[in-house]
Amino acid sequence: MMAPAPDPDSAPFLQAAREGRLLIGRCLDTGRAFFYPRAISPFTLSSNVAMEAASGRGTIYSVTVMRARPAYAVAYVELEEGPRIFTNIVDCDLDALRIGQAVRVLFRPAEDGQPLPVFTPA
Repeated sequence: MMAPAPDPDSAPFLQAAREGRLLIGRCLDTGRAFFYPRAISPFTLSSNVAMEAASGRGTIYSVTVMRARPAYAVAYVELEEGPRIFTNIVDCDLDALRIGQAVRVLFRPAEDGQPLPVFTPA
């Protein structure tokens, strides 16, 4: 995994990840949550946004198991708050993963040591 390059938009997300918290953005004009948290709403292009901690709970929206060596799973996880996040599913039986399965966030270090969110079955 590669961590995103730190910039003013990613700094709060990366800092929260170092603290074991998953941040999402919320458009204050529409009330809709979004991921990747950033300073501009993807819905209105307004800067009227807030960063908030997500619960870390979600469900698998789609999943693919890559049969490389070692095998791994990538998935879109729909967070309890609404947005979907593209991520890895870890610490599980890859053959048992299913759409709709409950998952929870964990943080694992990227190649540069920066913790990033991944998910595991709940």
